[in-house]
Amino acid sequence: MIPEIGLLAMSLALAVALVQSIVPMIGAARGNIIWMRSARISTLVQFFLILIAFGALMWSFIVSDFTVRNVVENSHSLKPMLFKVAGTWGSHEGSLLLWVLILSLFGAGVAVFGANIPDALRARTLAVQGWISVGFLSFMVFTSNPFERVFPPPLNGNDMNPLLQDPGIAFHPPFLYLGYVGFSIVFSFAVAALIEGRVDAAWARWVRPWTLAAWVFLTAGIALGSWWAYYELGWGGWWFWDPVENVSFMPWLVGTALLHSAIVVEKRDAFKSWTILLAILTFSLSLLGTFVVRSGVLTSVHAFATDPERGFYILVLLAIAILGSLTLYAVRAPAMEAGGLYRPISRESGLLLNNLLLATAAATVLFGTMYPLVLEALTGEKISVGPPYYNASFVPIMLPMVILAGIGPFLSWKRADLGGLVDRLKWVFGITVAVMLGVWYYNTRGPVLGIIAIGFATWLLLTTLQEWGWRIKLGKAPLSESWRRARNLSRASYGMTVAHAGLAVLIFGFVGSTLWKSESVTFATEGSKISIAGYEVTFRGVNPVRGPNYVAQRATLEVTRDGQPVTTLYPERRAYTIAGSSTTESAIHSTPRGDLYTSIREPSTGPGTGLNLNPDKWTMRILFEPLVGLIWLGSLMLIFGGLLSLTDRRLRVGAPSRKRNVAAVATPAE
Repeated sequence: MIPEIGLLAMSLALAVALVQSIVPMIGAARGNIIWMRSARISTLVQFFLILIAFGALMWSFIVSDFTVRNVVENSHSLKPMLFKVAGTWGSHEGSLLLWVLILSLFGAGVAVFGANIPDALRARTLAVQGWISVGFLSFMVFTSNPFERVFPPPLNGNDMNPLLQDPGIAFHPPFLYLGYVGFSIVFSFAVAALIEGRVDAAWARWVRPWTLAAWVFLTAGIALGSWWAYYELGWGGWWFWDPVENVSFMPWLVGTALLHSAIVVEKRDAFKSWTILLAILTFSLSLLGTFVVRSGVLTSVHAFATDPERGFYILVLLAIAILGSLTLYAVRAPAMEAGGLYRPISRESGLLLNNLLLATAAATVLFGTMYPLVLEALTGEKISVGPPYYNASFVPIMLPMVILAGIGPFLSWKRADLGGLVDRLKWVFGITVAVMLGVWYYNTRGPVLGIIAIGFATWLLLTTLQEWGWRIKLGKAPLSESWRRARNLSRASYGMTVAHAGLAVLIFGFVGSTLWKSESVTFATEGSKISIAGYEVTFRGVNPVRGPNYVAQRATLEVTRDGQPVTTLYPERRAYTIAGSSTTESAIHSTPRGDLYTSIREPSTGPGTGLNLNPDKWTMRILFEPLVGLIWLGSLMLIFGGLLSLTDRRLRVGAPSRKRNVAAVATPAE
């Protein structure tokens, strides 16, 4: 009965979405206020219905209702409850239902918190959001029903992919979807503005909070996925340049450009046409990711569907959304006024160059991701594009962007003083060069690109801290005055500072863990000793253990340094008998200097079933990853910086500006 309620709610949501996509748009064209305000009601009703449908599917997983095909194929009665719940979005159908739920959530957010948005703009925005909902709800109702029954029901299910039975990956999809599906509402604002033919500072103020919220969620989703890949897959890497990773990274790059471009629209009434284009491209890349993951064009641990008919349906939706919005943009964008004038050396120019670099970087990733897929579709030839391509193309584009991120906050709007800028940053430049020389002296083997990247990260961190000190006149005014100015700085300003510093910390982690890692792979028997990065690791054998739905062999590794005990690590090799596959569970000792990373596998002569029949001999892999913890610290700083900015009163949707009887801060906050 519960699955039928879910199916009914999903079908009713499709009908409501049809009304939402038509009536408010006609009302805005005719100036009918009642029809325009119907968008708010239909949006909230649609969200409520989809929430019922999602709850029905989740309940089916929680109670292990094996009359539902989706539950049979993605769950088992012995699974821990967390992974039963995660199974709700662990399949093609379930993930689409989560996709549509988040789509309706952002529409409901505008309906509830967008009271200060003009009725016509809000009606058109929610109508466009309704168009997107119609496309995906119809896709689910007609081709991907998550509530399909199976008779007779089996006693147990087939279980979920063991690689996905992990807390990190359980929370990764919801955050990722909140990110790139969240950009749908920014896309809807952009299309609504094109229909109206008007983009101004007020439009940018309404769009910025939603852009920032989606960007924060997408950052969290990517970071969670990277963390999961690092500790779960057993190879010690945190990024594969896998096509499915790339399709979440591209909207992040263009969304970052959009976030900065919207600032210029709000502050200077410039970049209006460019900002609209970025909003369209960001969500278009999100839709492209949906097509890649669900069309069957690739095989990946992240991918879902392999049905060509489903892929064709999504391709049609993708074509309608992208070609339709870009056609509207081509017709309307030339009529938009360019906005205020500015000099080549100005904050506007800095942000424009920042945008172009981010967009070019995204295009580089897009080419590397899609070229093998297109080539295989046209010729049948299979090729792979891996780290060498991205290291040679993506990294050189991003390094100048890091320099700009450090300089940009010092630039004034309209026209900046180049001489004053050089004088202000000369000490930072000197310290940066000194750090690069120090790194080269410490490790003369290079590589040169790593030394340069460390220098750029140092530059960004120091300029970010100096810019904060400059705002509060640290060292140039009494401490009481600096303290007062620090307290009066906006949260958006602090958010920018934390996020830019977080990017610098990320780069330190990227460079250290990629270029200076140590690795040892060896056959180990009881008593074997391996020395790496000053540690000595002793293999003490394996013991069998049993989990709720797996059996495992757990190794015991004693770690010492200079003869003194450090820790004991317990990497595992798990076998999921129901799913018929195995996983590697790494064991990690983390320090500020880096991570000692250990994993075990059966020897190459073993049976390959995940359980080694010769318990005296194992393949042991040990790595030392310098500074890798800075990747997770930097990610948290990016997320915290975004959340801090979101709490700024000026970015709250519908909040009036607050008058403050305090002295102005040195420069306007971003």
